[in-house]
Amino acid sequence: MQAQSIDAGDRRRLTPVDWVGLGVLVLFLVVGLSWSKWMPYWGKAWTLSQTSVWDGSPLFEAAGDTFSLAGAWDFTLVYFTAVWKALLVALVVAAAIDALVPRDWLLRVMNRRTHTSQSLVGATLSLPSMMCTCCAAPVAAGLRSSGVMRSAALAYWVGNPLLNPAVLIFLGLVLPWQYALTRLVVGVLIAVGASALIGRWIKGRAEVAAEPSSEPITVSALPVRYLRSLSKFTLILVPEHLALVFVIGLISPWLSGVYGLEAQVGAIAVLIAAVVATLLVIPTGGEIPIIIALLGVGVGAGVTGALLIALPALSIPSMVMVGKSLGWRTTSAMGSAVAIGGVLSGVVLMLAS
Repeated sequence: MQAQSIDAGDRRRLTPVDWVGLGVLVLFLVVGLSWSKWMPYWGKAWTLSQTSVWDGSPLFEAAGDTFSLAGAWDFTLVYFTAVWKALLVALVVAAAIDALVPRDWLLRVMNRRTHTSQSLVGATLSLPSMMCTCCAAPVAAGLRSSGVMRSAALAYWVGNPLLNPAVLIFLGLVLPWQYALTRLVVGVLIAVGASALIGRWIKGRAEVAAEPSSEPITVSALPVRYLRSLSKFTLILVPEHLALVFVIGLISPWLSGVYGLEAQVGAIAVLIAAVVATLLVIPTGGEIPIIIALLGVGVGAGVTGALLIALPALSIPSMVMVGKSLGWRTTSAMGSAVAIGGVLSGVVLMLAS
């Protein structure tokens, strides 16, 4: 059954207030992403092209080797130091989408007639934002709350970490080429294929286009609308995110040890790595030093291939942040799809090595 979209006859012309809201969104996107993503990543790619050496240690080293409140707090500080710029931009953009962008226009852009076309649009729009899964979560939740259909919101959410063009370039510069190619292919299968299938199969909140507000909005009212929306996202998502990242830091010494796992359980290690990595949280590109370190101590392509997909794609904090908006069955289904994608990636890289 095809998803509902806004018909041409229901379209209205954009008003001057609509254009102001869209202009503010574009301004936030260009300035925010240039500051937090595009310019830093350009510099990082240039440095890697000269050295082919990744500068930085795996994030989980900050938590230490044993259960510790101090280690969990250190992990949380290191993580937020790495992501605070992107998280700030994500909150600013999510609030702009919620409060400033005309809803019927947003739905015309993203709510296509088939689930596959919806996921293609969502994945395509994720390419320039290049956020980690937790930073993409507020935007994905805002899209879904605005009436964007499930497949498009899912594709945007997982497309950010999996199809990040900068990370694909980083992978190609510091790891064997098979890693970058596998990331791209499996990333597309998850962001486009799995998002479309989940959108088609999971039945939850009705997939209907939200009606535009009948109340006239003036330019002078936009700042109040925006601040109200920004406060809502910040007060709900940031404390939730902080608490969950702390919990991950608390238990990561028990979850992140994969040294010698292959020798103990054989091929099942790929499945274990994929499932555990789906729950852990890392910043953008944080999987790269982990994979480099593991390869350096002899961990095989199967386990590192699973981490290549499952580590960046999702985490417990990001799934909790989108669970209410996307639906818990939808969120769980995507978690399963990512774990399966991690296993597939590991198998492919084992065969290629």
